[in-house]
Amino acid sequence: MENKGNFGQAKSAPAARERPTLKTIAFMTGLGVTTVSRALKDAPDIGAETKERVRMVARQLGYQPNRAGVRLRTGKTNVIALVLSIDEEIMGFSSQMVFGISEVLSGTPYHIVVTPHSHSKDPMLPVRYILDTGSADGVIISRIEPDDPRVRLLTERGMPFATHGRTDAGLTHPFHDFDNEAFAHQAVEKLVKRGRRRIALLQPPSKLTYYAHIRIGFQTGLHDYGAEEVPLRINTDAPLADIRNVVEVMMRSPNAPDGIVCSAGSAAIAVNAGIEAAGKALGRDLDMVSKQSVPILNWIRPEIITAQEDVRQAGREMAKAVIARIDGIEPELLQSISQPVWPEGGK
Repeated sequence: MENKGNFGQAKSAPAARERPTLKTIAFMTGLGVTTVSRALKDAPDIGAETKERVRMVARQLGYQPNRAGVRLRTGKTNVIALVLSIDEEIMGFSSQMVFGISEVLSGTPYHIVVTPHSHSKDPMLPVRYILDTGSADGVIISRIEPDDPRVRLLTERGMPFATHGRTDAGLTHPFHDFDNEAFAHQAVEKLVKRGRRRIALLQPPSKLTYYAHIRIGFQTGLHDYGAEEVPLRINTDAPLADIRNVVEVMMRSPNAPDGIVCSAGSAAIAVNAGIEAAGKALGRDLDMVSKQSVPILNWIRPEIITAQEDVRQAGREMAKAVIARIDGIEPELLQSISQPVWPEGGK
């Protein structure tokens, strides 16, 4: 039988909630739009009580400035773009950096926009896009090369930026870096103190600046503490499965090392897998030192000697540097280097 009634007929959907505006806040507070706008900008001629009332209503409404409107009025986007590598991200490095940046930006008008990028693609593409579209007021980049073309382009175009890592081409710019030279030197010392003398290094790719820092610290450590290098012919950019296989072959050879220094926490998991596949055991046949950004490696293998690289702090430092650069602070005043932190007791 045909149903001629309206049974089962869909009810009209409720209207979508409109985005709160300055007019909404003005209506809720009984103030003028101009007063609301100036209160949110912390204008000195607006009383503290009025500012607090406006901010409270803005928070309750979930008010966010319209970026398109802000850009039309001020020429700014209130966006900091983070160009971030997404390759083999399993140890929380990227998320820790984002958390650190967000902690600083939360108290400012700025928002973070993450631009994912694979290191196998042209690294200039995301930077050119940001510059050509004017989609950010500042940029944070990583995987820095000694003479990094992105740094040169950002400098030439006058875009405020900060880097995770240093260049080595006479360009003065804001950066935060980890002291990889100190890490590698101290790692060799810890292995030698455990009686290890034949040490391999899983190093970063040679095109990155911190490759030289790692190599200098490692070679100096070998010299200072009377150890020798066992070549490991693969780097941290290789797929984890390849690292595991190369380490297994190395550990089965008569020239196997009794110590390994690993320059990336995620790669250390693959190194450990290769060691175990060769029938060897950490703490017995050899020892390994690795840096990490989150305390995960010791959950997997307590025998791994770890140094903490505070990537969240790196995010905070770079966010502060970019904002300061936007405000006109000279770049040489916006440079910092953090030290490796070893567990208590010097494990």
